[in-house]
Amino acid sequence: MKTAIRESYLSLRGITVTYADGHTALAPTSLEVQHGAFLVLLGASGAGKSTLLRSINGLVSPTDGEVSVADLPGGTVSKRNLLEHRRHCGMVFQQHHLIGRQSVLANVLMGKLATRGSLASLWPWSKADKLEALAAIDRVGLLEKALARADTLSGGQQQRIGIARALVQKPRLLLADEPVASLDPATAQSVLTLLHDICKKDRLTAIVTLHQVNLARMFADRIVGLRQGQVVFDGTAAQLTEEAQSALYAKSSPANMGSQFDSPSQSKEFLPC
Repeated sequence: MKTAIRESYLSLRGITVTYADGHTALAPTSLEVQHGAFLVLLGASGAGKSTLLRSINGLVSPTDGEVSVADLPGGTVSKRNLLEHRRHCGMVFQQHHLIGRQSVLANVLMGKLATRGSLASLWPWSKADKLEALAAIDRVGLLEKALARADTLSGGQQQRIGIARALVQKPRLLLADEPVASLDPATAQSVLTLLHDICKKDRLTAIVTLHQVNLARMFADRIVGLRQGQVVFDGTAAQLTEEAQSALYAKSSPANMGSQFDSPSQSKEFLPC
């Protein structure tokens, strides 16, 4: 049974991404995302879904348009309040971005850097910080791995730690960019089940990019389908007919497709969310 959706939390109005060479990675896109929604951006590689996701927290800078968040001072995301926006916006990456030689605990604690002041970041982690990180590790079912090196974990375990790292940030909005693309089907379903259940329990608004239709049908409250940088479907899983699915995955012309990491100069993947 799916959780009831409430008032609008996130608004995208006319978000456009066009690069200096004239390549349009994302056509003007407007969306209203309700509080507590688990929204899936669905499409083939290069459809523009990662570009759209990353424009929400400034990892990609929109050429035009605006992003507004209900509980952000000033409402509209700007250079002035971008860091404040990122403090409340957790991010889960496809490639995990864990420091392999560091312990699981140390990696999860990195999620708290977004909420610490510059001076506080110079000092050791407090006992309270460590207990909070351990609680997050426990939530993803890996407490026994807390002191293990991150590079000793399987891919699925590493992604669970990526989720735990996002949780200690205490986000209100959670963005996940192809979080299960590199996992086998069983592990992918397990990780998405965990992510979905946590978001529903904590009443987080979540936006997740996927290319697997079956997983989108299984978990999404709402599916927004993209093709060649344009929204071509917006509805529930039940409304995603075979015809709509075929149109979504129809062979595209490479000349007009947004790539997953559209431009090295625009993709700021390692910035704090």
